[in-house]
Amino acid sequence: MIDDVLMPIHGGTDSGPTPRYDFSTNANSLGPDPYALAAVQAADPSRYPDPLYTSLHTTLARFHQVPPEHVAVGGGTSELIHRLTHWRYLRGPMLILPPTFSEYARAAQPAELPLLRASSREAFLSLLPKATLAFLCVPNNPTGEIYDFIEEAAHIAEQHRIALVLDLAYYYLLPDPPRLPSNTWRLYSPNKAHGLTGVRAGYLIAPQSLVHFRNLAPSWVVGVHGEAFLRAVLQSESRNWLAQTRQQLWHLRQQLAQGLRALGLEVRESPANFLLVKVGQATVVAQQLRSAGFRVRDCTSFGLPEWLRLSAQPAAAQAALLEALPYCLKAPV
Repeated sequence: MIDDVLMPIHGGTDSGPTPRYDFSTNANSLGPDPYALAAVQAADPSRYPDPLYTSLHTTLARFHQVPPEHVAVGGGTSELIHRLTHWRYLRGPMLILPPTFSEYARAAQPAELPLLRASSREAFLSLLPKATLAFLCVPNNPTGEIYDFIEEAAHIAEQHRIALVLDLAYYYLLPDPPRLPSNTWRLYSPNKAHGLTGVRAGYLIAPQSLVHFRNLAPSWVVGVHGEAFLRAVLQSESRNWLAQTRQQLWHLRQQLAQGLRALGLEVRESPANFLLVKVGQATVVAQQLRSAGFRVRDCTSFGLPEWLRLSAQPAAAQAALLEALPYCLKAPV
């Protein structure tokens, strides 16, 4: 019997009113990128995009120096993840390394793929030959870890013809991004780094043709706004904007970590724009903070029930959070 109850959706959003401060999203808090935003606003929504995205695929391929047929656009990387699990060429066990982005496991469930969960670096490499599809987030969400075994995993994947997918949602927010083996599959979702998460557009690059994979998507899976966005973030103006804001984001993350540690809390920083803080009963504290006007990411769904994930936010938001947090930690359950 198939369980009809899906895993909880990812993300820290909810149906409540807009919070005063949103620490749950890992979008660039210094955004939106004005150049990408201008391109999105200039898009003409009265027309259809090219249903084959021929020009867009060519542009992305040229930027990444791969053949155009090795690129597939999608309605955000979550859509691409779900599409991968339904591609008949990848039907088989899926491997993940928790705690990590919950959408991988969530996609495996309706696709009825056996899910292998590794508990360590060694376990992941040991289980990899048994998988057909495997995911690693670089850096990992929510821990921020950058795995030191990607090259080894890529070699095993190539030997056994496994699709090793690297989710690069926060890759361009790293100070020293690791080299990506050419035989890996790469998921790009630039809307986070450019502060435009409401634009649902991403793309996949693979070491093989994705022409058949493209046909699994519904027609016009990316609208004209997403198409304009993906083109814009490749331009030098957007890339320079991102390079400048990254420095500020790292400084804000370090400031937030210092403030949390001054409250006596344990903090695990990522090298990108977010961190983990240990608060005890994360769900309870997250609810208390929500009542006080703060949205944070409860990491219980990641398997970390004592931790919250917080993104680097401007100084005023940090000051407000650090003032409210002690009261929320003491609030009765």
